[in-house]
Amino acid sequence: MSESSVFTRILRGEIPSEIIAETENAFAIRDIAPQAPVHLLVIPKSEQYRDVVELAAGDPALLAELVGLANSLAAEHAAGDFRLIFNTGPGAGQTVFHVHAHVLGGGLSEGSLGG
Repeated sequence: MSESSVFTRILRGEIPSEIIAETENAFAIRDIAPQAPVHLLVIPKSEQYRDVVELAAGDPALLAELVGLANSLAAEHAAGDFRLIFNTGPGAGQTVFHVHAHVLGGGLSEGSLGG
């Protein structure tokens, strides 16, 4: 990761955040401004990929690891159904151009979070 990225700064403890899981290749944090009762971010430690499309093409094993970590965290924290969302590009509301997954769960309804 670049020395100044928000995710690098979280891993170094410069930005307060609750790291709830960490593997050799990824980590997960609890969102500080949650959009759902459970809102976790699953983030690869490599900044090589800007979005999920690049990650899927370049390192499908890492993508599988992210999805597996998201699934295990959702089972532990969301206690039921959950959404797994990857923002891709500025039109998707992504402000940090680095692939990461959102795990959303807990009281989600058909109309929550736009759909």
